[in-house]
Amino acid sequence: MLQTIKRNLQKSEKHRSLYLIIKKIKHYYGKTLIFNMRMFLRYIGISNFHYKNLKKLKNTNENQRCFIIATGPSLTIEDLNKVRDEKTFGMNSLCKIYEEIGWETTYYGIQDTYVYEKLKGDIASIKKSTIIIGDSIKDSWEDYQKKWCSYPLNMLNHLVTYEDLTADFSENSYMKVYDGYTITYSLIQIAVYMGFKEIVLMGCDCNYSDNKDNQHFVSSGVFDSTYKTAGKRMMFAYEKAKEFADANNIMIYNATRGGMLEVFPRVDLDEILNLKVNK
Repeated sequence: MLQTIKRNLQKSEKHRSLYLIIKKIKHYYGKTLIFNMRMFLRYIGISNFHYKNLKKLKNTNENQRCFIIATGPSLTIEDLNKVRDEKTFGMNSLCKIYEEIGWETTYYGIQDTYVYEKLKGDIASIKKSTIIIGDSIKDSWEDYQKKWCSYPLNMLNHLVTYEDLTADFSENSYMKVYDGYTITYSLIQIAVYMGFKEIVLMGCDCNYSDNKDNQHFVSSGVFDSTYKTAGKRMMFAYEKAKEFADANNIMIYNATRGGMLEVFPRVDLDEILNLKVNK
């Protein structure tokens, strides 16, 4: 009986769309239940070994400053080299130029499964960065246990819809890291968990060109078909980060050259680094 209903739902385009929505909702509630059960076990002290490396990072950079480097097209090699001696978070396709620039960011984050699949070879070549990876990416247990800092990614309702905007901010990444429509948002939460009090964003353009070849500083090979509305989603999440930061004496600055992110105060990268610029 159930198989017959399933086949009928899949016959027409309209019914197939309904079937896929039902399937997504079922998948979402199942994953949410499992996520909350695992989080409760961690809360009562029954640790999940997936996140033991992440737990070691708590408050390791108390009251310090860090730079979170996104991959917007405004980013330049020159900007990167200015922060090579700072505490830095790289992400996604940034790992593709580590060899070219001759250094690696202190931390490297990734959580999108499709992007990860495109970058597996480059990530495997990382030598010094501490790799921070969302548990939405399932790979070898050996890597999770020995090398990576896996974090529990709470996808909220984003598995079902991107239309109804939702976001929240977690100060305890060992319990949960909320998806904010971008890995940058996750890394902000993790930076707070690590104790950073001053967070500077770079390459965080938050808007995308219609030219697929000019959407990122370095292409990952993955194209997001929803790119025209991505900025709106990210702004919604960043407002949540701003609210948390303001309430907890944390400063988040935007040192991006251009772009549409106006949620955080803009700063000049050279000035915040106190660099002397030859004119």
